[in-house]
Amino acid sequence: MNEIVSIKGLLKQFSRATPPALKDINVSIPKGKIVGLVGPDGAGKTTLIRLIAGLLTPTKGTITVEGYDTIKDAEEIHLLTSYMPQKFGLYEDLTVMQNLNLYADLRNVLGQEKTAVYEKNLHFTGLKNFTGFLAKNLSGGMKQKLGLACALIKRPNLLLLDEPSVGVDPISRRELWEMVKILIEDGITVIWSTAYLEEAERCDTVLLLNNGELLYQGDPKALTDKMIGRSFEITDIEGDKRQLLFKLLKDKNVIDGVIRGRDLRIVLKENTKALADMQSNIYLKSVPPRFEDAFIDILGGGPGGGSELAERAPIVKGEVKTPILARELTKIFGSYTAVNKIDIEVRKGEIFGLLGPNGAGKTTTFKMLCGLLTPTLGDAFIYDVDLKKAPSEARARIGYMAQKFSLYGNLSVKQNLDFFAGIYNLKHSKKQAAVDEMIEVFGLKEYLSVSSEMLPLGYKQRLSLACANMHHPEVLFLDEPTSGVDPVTRREFWNHINGLVAKGVTIMVTTHFMEEAEYCDRIALIYKGKIINMNTPNNLKDQVKSEENSNPTLEDAFINMIEAYDRSK
Repeated sequence: MNEIVSIKGLLKQFSRATPPALKDINVSIPKGKIVGLVGPDGAGKTTLIRLIAGLLTPTKGTITVEGYDTIKDAEEIHLLTSYMPQKFGLYEDLTVMQNLNLYADLRNVLGQEKTAVYEKNLHFTGLKNFTGFLAKNLSGGMKQKLGLACALIKRPNLLLLDEPSVGVDPISRRELWEMVKILIEDGITVIWSTAYLEEAERCDTVLLLNNGELLYQGDPKALTDKMIGRSFEITDIEGDKRQLLFKLLKDKNVIDGVIRGRDLRIVLKENTKALADMQSNIYLKSVPPRFEDAFIDILGGGPGGGSELAERAPIVKGEVKTPILARELTKIFGSYTAVNKIDIEVRKGEIFGLLGPNGAGKTTTFKMLCGLLTPTLGDAFIYDVDLKKAPSEARARIGYMAQKFSLYGNLSVKQNLDFFAGIYNLKHSKKQAAVDEMIEVFGLKEYLSVSSEMLPLGYKQRLSLACANMHHPEVLFLDEPTSGVDPVTRREFWNHINGLVAKGVTIMVTTHFMEEAEYCDRIALIYKGKIINMNTPNNLKDQVKSEENSNPTLEDAFINMIEAYDRSK
């Protein structure tokens, strides 16, 4: 039997008052393969993984793993599978070794077997020199590697990974993939849930879920090939590329469009003849389709163009050319220098990106520029206001969306909106008007009484962005604003960001999603607390062109420059 998981007639409904989380799912998962599980937020990916692991029971239908039924034979399935949950199955206040010991005890791995598996897993994940570190002090990539080491304490037949690469930089993400390939060679089957669709392209087969339904199962290349002749690049753009993108996204023939540095990339509806009824001066170059194109197509297209948030935002006035300025900005924690003499000048109405591996100093830089951390040395200015001398005046012009959601999980959506309106000193009718505006713009009405920690990921991010824009700030700091969200939600966010920039808002953003970094006007690559390169996305890619790689991606540039810096030291 070449099948490891069989799912027949699956229905999962958590309550009669809500639609089914999964319905009419019939799947056969082959042994020894990487199976990608993809779909928008709330599609049912995590629910399906937990059902396969025997942690949830089906409402109807059956699931078997190696012939064992998840209801009747739950204990056997727990022995055959390992599950790495989305939010780290780690104990943050325990060290790396203490986490491993805990998982070894839970899996009854003892004596010589335990010693051997520790040696193997610590070497495999590169954590051998970090056994005394607390889990909470590890970078995002190292946490994921520790989670993988814990999941592999007992060799499983089936490894379930729920979005293991969320919040992980490209280098760590590539390392995780190399590890998983080794596991496949060892005969382990891997189900990998992911929001990064270039990862889905690498899988042997994909399951595409939406609203609890299975829309596609099979080879990702077969689905991608259906898009041949519908993907185009627009080059040599005259004028504002963001305004052109908005215009194109409103055309009935265009189902998707994104910014690619100085160019645009669009996807047309089936049987559309190269935008015949659009501007004649647009030059379209046919390009190979991506799995992401097929994903957007099968979901019925992206969110279109425009941003109601931007439409309601006032135009930023004033003559200051450098709204964000940092001079020799330095932060030292004890004997550790997190940020080392960073100089940044961000122009008005610019999207400026900070890229770098986990632990490079991006978030620390962010917090100093927002006035949330006091620099050890150096100065930071917002619209010429010194953050050290007049922090309140500077912060009044700033909106900040934190990496780990700047929300209070035990407060409802409405309470979070009210709270942040108060923080930004909005009172009486102005406060109520701001709250009502954000509820309408982000479609939060049906969630007002729901605690923010219970929201789907996409709505958590929408609420965070709403709270950061409550007072229509002139400068917006976004720390990994779309981490883990699906491509449709990501495009919705960038519609808002592009629209705000057109109004003169200055935006600084960090991201680990390299396709997203293409939206930036300029990028600073931070590594080991220093800026090692600063340029436009296209110029960064041009710098790493070679005979072997004549068309590098931004991810190629990122990894190449980090590795080159390490070699030079």
